Amino acid sequence: MFGLSKQCVLEVNEEYKTLEDYQGRVARWCPGCGDNGILTATQRLCRDEQLPPEKCVFVSGIGCAARFPHYMSTYGFHGLHGRALPTAQGVKIRRPDLHVFVNMGDGDCCSIGTAHWIHTVRTNMKLVAMMHDNNIYGLTKNQASPTSPLGMKTNTTPQGAYLKAMNPLTVTLGITNVSFVAQVVEWLPEVLYEAIRQAFHHNGFAFIRILQRCPHFTPDAFSSLLSDPKNLLMLQHEDGIQLSETMSRLYKTTEQHDPADINRARELADRDDIVPVGILYRNENVPRYEQVTKSTHKSNWEQREKVLNGAFDRFGIHADVASANEGTKAGDGE
Repeated sequence: MFGLSKQCVLEVNEEYKTLEDYQGRVARWCPGCGDNGILTATQRLCRDEQLPPEKCVFVSGIGCAARFPHYMSTYGFHGLHGRALPTAQGVKIRRPDLHVFVNMGDGDCCSIGTAHWIHTVRTNMKLVAMMHDNNIYGLTKNQASPTSPLGMKTNTTPQGAYLKAMNPLTVTLGITNVSFVAQVVEWLPEVLYEAIRQAFHHNGFAFIRILQRCPHFTPDAFSSLLSDPKNLLMLQHEDGIQLSETMSRLYKTTEQHDPADINRARELADRDDIVPVGILYRNENVPRYEQVTKSTHKSNWEQREKVLNGAFDRFGIHADVASANEGTKAGDGE
């Protein structure tokens, strides 16, 4: 008799979700695009946390990174350019039971979406925001973005970018009520995954800047980081990210950084001689907008309908009033 006996067969929980349960359409990003690694890390997180797909929502704006919801077998909202964050806030405040993620590019977040970015940090709602930063507008074909480095030649800056690039880390760390800021690179999957995992468990708004290669328009943007590990400063701490033994051998430029120290976080974010990688800042005690404004009174549908009808009646035009007004106008004309 061939095969395993019943005693050797392991019982598998039928409710267990595999990676395939979170995989949507086949990704259509360019081969070598860093978005692929971010997608894989996020799907791994959903699998490891066993998040019900029907309880997950991925929100995006416009751009290459904004294709993300199409490639997740969850709920998703592909919105307008720069408007991913307010959409995500609306979802979260109406359905606090959902796990809400936001994926946006550097132009999507730091240009047209700047005001929403600032106020989302300030309201500190429980969301995970991943900013895919490849220093370029990729979908609209090689236009300079706010994070394009000084002198970078693009279709909109043929003589080179005129201004020094915006630093999303220093901006975010300077906003009132900031509670979680991290920076990682997409070609280190171990660190990328851990940053997303810690962001997911954070009690507030988690902002992750992910340096991401664009093989078509900015293939050499991060070549110095790839060729020389010493150009990456790996931030380690018991309350942050701990490197594995293999990673520690490869990346020896490290610092024990306490994520609770916002002053040191700002100093690290402002460095231009080296790129910090890890959790820069975390504070679990910052007030969350949806909790501060949460009403203790729970109304039923009948009460809500009564309130809505009362509001509509204030602006309604009734037949008797309309007739009286017509009569008055007729009398005024005689």
